[in-house]
Amino acid sequence: MAFQLEHLHTLVALVEEGTFEAAAQRLRLTASAVSQRVKAMEQAAGQVLIQRVNPVIPTAAGDIVLRHARQVQLLEGDVATALGAGLQPGRHTSLPLAVNADSLGTWFLDALAAVPADCGAVFDIYREDQEHTASLLRSGTVMAAVTSTAEAVQGCSSVRLGSMRYRAVASPRFVGAWLGGVAGTAGLDTAGLDTAGLDTAGLDTAGLDTAGLDTAPMVNFDRRDDLQHRFLRGIGGRATDVPRHHIPTSADFARAVVLGLGWGLLPEQQCLTELGDGRLVELAPGHPIDVVLYWQRWNIASRLLDQVTDAVGRVAAASLHP
Repeated sequence: MAFQLEHLHTLVALVEEGTFEAAAQRLRLTASAVSQRVKAMEQAAGQVLIQRVNPVIPTAAGDIVLRHARQVQLLEGDVATALGAGLQPGRHTSLPLAVNADSLGTWFLDALAAVPADCGAVFDIYREDQEHTASLLRSGTVMAAVTSTAEAVQGCSSVRLGSMRYRAVASPRFVGAWLGGVAGTAGLDTAGLDTAGLDTAGLDTAGLDTAGLDTAPMVNFDRRDDLQHRFLRGIGGRATDVPRHHIPTSADFARAVVLGLGWGLLPEQQCLTELGDGRLVELAPGHPIDVVLYWQRWNIASRLLDQVTDAVGRVAAASLHP
């Protein structure tokens, strides 16, 4: 089947804007015209492509067509840029990318800034946990993603970027109040620790007040953030019914830990300065947790996607651990 280009652009606008009215405003059409285009695509496909809810949701068939529409837009943008039209008023390519909050709050924006300014692109960032960004690739919602999934999504390539290193930290005041003054774990042996699954084999917790951590408040990013619980289970804690704050932005998460609301695992980029000046104390000195990150992108020949991939790789190499 063949879809008209204007219909493909309409589908992308509808999914991105969420409603027929918003898509119509973006496309300078009426909502009825947007609806008619979508119905024409559904007749051509012989399937429903869009669930008419608020915001709209693509069906499984809609995800397939959406991926095709984004690929067409990407190639159109490459052609426009090659012809010198990339920076003309009103002409740009929207590049949807998925990235975890900690990468977005530390190194990823530097990578986007390193993309050539004449690429004619705007970036549509989806913030998602690194364990769930791959699902956005599968659905066709994004063209590339920072993810902790090594296995390439079908139709994508996967390249290891490096490891984001986290340290379990708390403020000195918090340590004194909740951990009985125990501010270090010199006796903590994590030689047998599998940082991917936090295997407790060979773990000596003699230097850590595990009982205190079982009742001390922790800071979680959101309700899917399992990193603190995995760390707690890894040192022999119960990791159940622990009081926890939910702070859903990376910078505010780090600030909440510095202010003493709870303990948490912070990327090195957000805690090394504070550890150096005494505003934070490391709960397991010398034993960080590494989360390996990968860059997955669509397997499609695209100058723009190549430029973004190159910039992400260069900045990640300078910012992450090998």
